[in-house]
Amino acid sequence: MKTKVFIICLAFIFSGIQVFAQLTKAEKKEWKKKAKEYAKNPANLKSLVEAKQATETDNSTLKGQVGTLNSQISDKNAKIADLEDQLSKMRGDLTSTKAELAQLKSTPPPPSPMDFSKGVVFKVQIGAFKNKDLAKYFDNNPNFGGEATDKGEQKFTIGIFRDYWEADKFKKYMREMGVKDAWIVPFKDGVRVEIKDVLEGVVAEKADKATDKK
Repeated sequence: MKTKVFIICLAFIFSGIQVFAQLTKAEKKEWKKKAKEYAKNPANLKSLVEAKQATETDNSTLKGQVGTLNSQISDKNAKIADLEDQLSKMRGDLTSTKAELAQLKSTPPPPSPMDFSKGVVFKVQIGAFKNKDLAKYFDNNPNFGGEATDKGEQKFTIGIFRDYWEADKFKKYMREMGVKDAWIVPFKDGVRVEIKDVLEGVVAEKADKATDKK
């Protein structure tokens, strides 16, 4: 029985030939002495083997836990990378939005359709009269206006249009009503101008409308 235990002990302690070969003579002598002691007391050898097995089991468990942690870390790193990409995109969008906002601030807004003091508008003049002061009707009524001339006359206009052709229709309507001297007068930024000064824009507008209809 002792011989069998001794053989098992030797097989356990000197299981690696290369490791055994690396031992010094003193170490070999010491381990042979320990092998004899385990042969005499197999309970200690049993405890040693069980402790080794328990250690291997714990080691295997720890390796599994490490693998799980590594997998979790990998998932978190992937999520962090995704969040960083999203943050980078949001920063890019914010930069673009700021640039667009700066451009909008630097670009003057187009004239409001109801703000006839800016841009080109057309009015229909219905006549010029002396000794007729209708200025009190001009306030808060953009469709009715007038201006004094050097000859002491008051020129009165009715209607205000952004579109020349709408003004032309209204002019023809006024003539049908009996206002034979009705004609179109253009204004630019609130100042009366010659029709020739805005004629190019009127012709271009008509051409654009004809193209849109096609």
